[in-house]
Amino acid sequence: MLNHHFLIRVVTHYVDEQSNPDKNQFVFSYTVTIENNGKEDAQLLRRKWLITDSNGKKLVIEGDGVVGEQPFILANGEYIYTSGTLIETPVGVMQGIYTMQDEQENKFEVEIAPFRFALPHILH
Repeated sequence: MLNHHFLIRVVTHYVDEQSNPDKNQFVFSYTVTIENNGKEDAQLLRRKWLITDSNGKKLVIEGDGVVGEQPFILANGEYIYTSGTLIETPVGVMQGIYTMQDEQENKFEVEIAPFRFALPHILH
């Protein structure tokens, strides 16, 4: 099965109360909606993230599932979760890949397009 119909939407939020700009610690939360527009249920097995701050520093994070879960996402259903990250600059970019498995136990990847972290009002 080559055509997997997943839509990934991400909303980011600067977490001021957990950040410390004087120490180059900028905390952001992100809420991800994974929408399965296909005809088969699928399970999210693994995730791999690439986080790049505005100094070009890169961090790769990978592991099983998301937020401690390996959710099954029903056909025409969605899964929503919120997580967070710490970067050393007020602006950064994150992108990634989910490794999924369909009902026949075929594994496939779903790309997460780059999305931006930015302090409010820092970008024009």
